[in-house]
Amino acid sequence: MLLEWEIIFKLFIALLFGLFIGIDRQLKQKPLGIKTSMVICIASCLVTIVSIQSFAKFAGPDHPNMDPMRLAAQIVSGIGFLGAGVILRRSNEGISGLTSAAMIWAASGIGIAIGAGFYWEAGLAVILLILAVNFVPYMIKWLGPYKLNQRDVSVKIVMEDSGNVTDLIRIIERKDEKGPEAKWNRHRIRRLKIKDLEEGRQRIDMVISASEREYTTEIYHFIRKIDHVISVEVENL
Repeated sequence: MLLEWEIIFKLFIALLFGLFIGIDRQLKQKPLGIKTSMVICIASCLVTIVSIQSFAKFAGPDHPNMDPMRLAAQIVSGIGFLGAGVILRRSNEGISGLTSAAMIWAASGIGIAIGAGFYWEAGLAVILLILAVNFVPYMIKWLGPYKLNQRDVSVKIVMEDSGNVTDLIRIIERKDEKGPEAKWNRHRIRRLKIKDLEEGRQRIDMVISASEREYTTEIYHFIRKIDHVISVEVENL
């Protein structure tokens, strides 16, 4: 019974520490977020527990030369290639599929645990993975700081030759706005690219951090109304 509680404790600690790493990455607007970090930590902890317990369970005096986790280690490595196939880079502006890749890898760990006969450990890991992906991130965003409630938005703008790009950036960032909602409405420009077009026009490609409270359509209409803007293209990353 003591061993079972120790395993439960280990898995919960893995979820907690994965959460800490994910919060740090998300605050810095990195692709590796809360969900991916928790999934990797939980699955790694489960595979490690299974490796330790399998040696005690299957490799004893009757099988002195047996390594019960040799094949399982190859499974984990092989599944990594499958997970890499779902990671996508979209137009050099965003990476998607990290959590899906981590879940594929975690599923292999659960399969290894079941194959080795660790049923309740695998069941607990599944419950923690579901919580990590579907509930914990939303709870952290609800209780956490402002930066955890932001998302990246790709914006492509074409301006008239008479427009001023510096003024456009100031308006988009909304730093001059005051009031209780000003903080949530501000945009932070993370990447910026300016290109000259024909007839003196300019194309501005940028990635901005916007509040999840703000609809993508609101961002579109807000930028579309700025003077000298000819066209706008907005996409969630």
